[in-house]
Amino acid sequence: MQTVSSVLDSISDVGRDASRGGYSRGVFTHAELSLREWFSAEATARGLAVETDRNGILWAWWDATDTRDGALVTGSHLDSVPGGGAFDGPLGVASALVAVDLLRGRGVQPNRSLAVAVFPEEEGSRFGVSCLGSRLLTGTLDPDHVRSLVDADGTTFADAARSGGIDVDHLGRDEEAARRIGDFVELHVEQGRGLIDLDSAVAIGSTMLGHGRWRLSVTGQGNHAGTTLMVDRADPMIAAAQVVLAARRIAAEQDGARATVGRLQPVPGGTNVIASRVDLWLDVRHEDDAITAQLIEKIHGQAQKICAFEGCRAALTEESRSSTVHFDGALQRTLSNALGTSFPGAPTLPTGAGHDAGILATIAPTAMLFVRNPTGISHSPEEFVERDDADAGATALADVLEDLL
Repeated sequence: MQTVSSVLDSISDVGRDASRGGYSRGVFTHAELSLREWFSAEATARGLAVETDRNGILWAWWDATDTRDGALVTGSHLDSVPGGGAFDGPLGVASALVAVDLLRGRGVQPNRSLAVAVFPEEEGSRFGVSCLGSRLLTGTLDPDHVRSLVDADGTTFADAARSGGIDVDHLGRDEEAARRIGDFVELHVEQGRGLIDLDSAVAIGSTMLGHGRWRLSVTGQGNHAGTTLMVDRADPMIAAAQVVLAARRIAAEQDGARATVGRLQPVPGGTNVIASRVDLWLDVRHEDDAITAQLIEKIHGQAQKICAFEGCRAALTEESRSSTVHFDGALQRTLSNALGTSFPGAPTLPTGAGHDAGILATIAPTAMLFVRNPTGISHSPEEFVERDDADAGATALADVLEDLL
């Protein structure tokens, strides 16, 4: 039987990013499409029936009943942030496949259908909307809006999805797929260092921090870098730089808040050109959704003042938002009981990251398992999981699935 590490080793060369380090596996790029083919092959080799739904979600079925309604579903995603680590997403997929192996090795005969699911564009790194696949499934995204989303190269989501074999005319809420999910358990690499300090290989998720993404477009006057006097400039880059600092200051004044500008794009982007516009993307998070809204309002208000002083204009657009999620209490208790023998006293931990399990919580009971990350670093090539911990995570997932089957 394969280990989780050996499964991950088989995709270790897919999507390597020579300039950033780590992996860049944007949805429906060559790398991500290769991983989708890899998953289908791995699932088929295990006797699972693979299908793709109307929103590009992959389902690999181990059927035990005549109906798939109310099935037990596990899985994660295969796309990555630019220059991301090897475990964010793929660890959950590989662990689900190994958990199926473990269940069969134990002679488990399921009393309900089991599926391993792979959700596209969880990171939102190509088209700007996180958990896009699960949002489409649950009906929280307008399909027309999704079809018109454009990546940095000008490719629409519609064209990219077609390249992946998706009929984009049928994107949107999928009642059939929603009925399939009776319970959803997602295993994920820990994106912090709680478990290393608790000396535990696995934890059960308790809550998922509310968060959102906003694009702030700062418009000024494009001009020549050599002929335009400093006093004559309306430079949006200067305003944007001050907005970045203001966002950090405003978040630091609020306990438990996070505000990040991880992407900034000047237009036209020439070295000897004063930009005409600068787009920056804000990621803001807090457990209280009302405070998240207040933080955005404060940052936007400060941006307006900064831009007015610099002779520029600011326009804010919301790209996605997720409320704080409290994972299903009964399912958490079931997970704790299932882990009682192999992982007694497994801790519960909140997560500041977003996950498909949080989106699916609107239609079904969901839960999460986290696997120790000794570096505490994620969304970076330094993200790491020890081989023994990866196998421990798969064992924990198998224990949980066996109990729920």
